[in-house]
Amino acid sequence: MENTTKIRILDEALIMFAENGYKGTNLRDLADRLSLSKSALYKHFASKEEIWKALLDRMEAYYAERFGSENHLPDIPKSCEELFAMTMGMIDFTVNDSKIVLTRKLLLTEQFHDERVCKLATKHFLGGTEKIFAVIFEKMMAGGLLKKEDPEMLAFVYTAPITSLIHLCDREPQKKPEAMEQMKKCIQHFIRTYG
Repeated sequence: MENTTKIRILDEALIMFAENGYKGTNLRDLADRLSLSKSALYKHFASKEEIWKALLDRMEAYYAERFGSENHLPDIPKSCEELFAMTMGMIDFTVNDSKIVLTRKLLLTEQFHDERVCKLATKHFLGGTEKIFAVIFEKMMAGGLLKKEDPEMLAFVYTAPITSLIHLCDREPQKKPEAMEQMKKCIQHFIRTYG
């Protein structure tokens, strides 16, 4: 079982890094917010860099486990209705899970300062989700559920507007209901066109 103090440190570090960026977060403030001494913080992590790396590792695993990844694919839908339901579940998780929202904010702000974060941002905002859906669409095509097309292009067509609307939810939370409705319409249009 993971050390509960380490979990608390990483949870609070996620909030602080998302709010202030890597450079704007200092360990004294982190320790104060956790009601720990700075030396107690150092018992668990040797440096801010170590917290940063552990946090990125943790959030990458958290996302892959709950959303999916190339190595951890969701179940392949057996119908277009299942595709709709699966996608809406993934969107709901992405838009409403507080850790994922904070991680997305962190990735957006730090992608220009950290090479690993840049790669993670590209993976989560573009390539990774497309790869998941390319495999899903290829298997759905093989099962006769979708028209035969280039699965990579279909995945791009499917995920790009949804990703844009998810970013809108982050920037303008008051538009979330409208954005969610637009995402549903995008998925329904895709199913009507390619299903």
